[in-house]
Amino acid sequence: MTIIIRPAEAPDVPAIASLVNHYAAQNLMLPRSEAQVSLARPDFLVAIDDQGGLAGCGSLVGLTLSLAEIRSLAVAAEHHGNGLGGKIVAALLEMAQRRGLDQVCALTLRPNFFQRLGFQVVDRWSLAPKIWSECVHCPKFHRCDEIAVLMNLTEPAGKPVDIPWWRPLAQVTPLPVLRRLAPRRT
Repeated sequence: MTIIIRPAEAPDVPAIASLVNHYAAQNLMLPRSEAQVSLARPDFLVAIDDQGGLAGCGSLVGLTLSLAEIRSLAVAAEHHGNGLGGKIVAALLEMAQRRGLDQVCALTLRPNFFQRLGFQVVDRWSLAPKIWSECVHCPKFHRCDEIAVLMNLTEPAGKPVDIPWWRPLAQVTPLPVLRRLAPRRT
């Protein structure tokens, strides 16, 4: 069977939402409405089988100028076990490199899958832009069971960048707010 990975198009939106929500109903990922998928469509890639059906999908959502998150990564059950998830992630990483990003993260229930692809498990709180822009609104925020993984696109493999918790926040927070948060020197 031939699979083609391409950018999502408007007619793909209902199938993407259906596939993602199939797994969300099993508490394996967060649900996405068709409206949410439609708004994020420029960030989605789809895997289409030779019958024209949706075999899988994934999106790359920018969190800061240098960090993006892989979201809504899903493979239809009939396509499990043939490496399609890894191919979608590889295509998303290529997209991240074209966009000039330094790092890609994901929150997942399957960290081993991402580790096989070169990601490293990191402390969830090191992904401050994700936590404070998205996770804080999630109903699972205080009992989150997902594991944070990160891949550095600009560093050699196996050499993680130690990011202070405040650095990503500093990229998106207005300077007057940072000055108020900064500790006073005595």
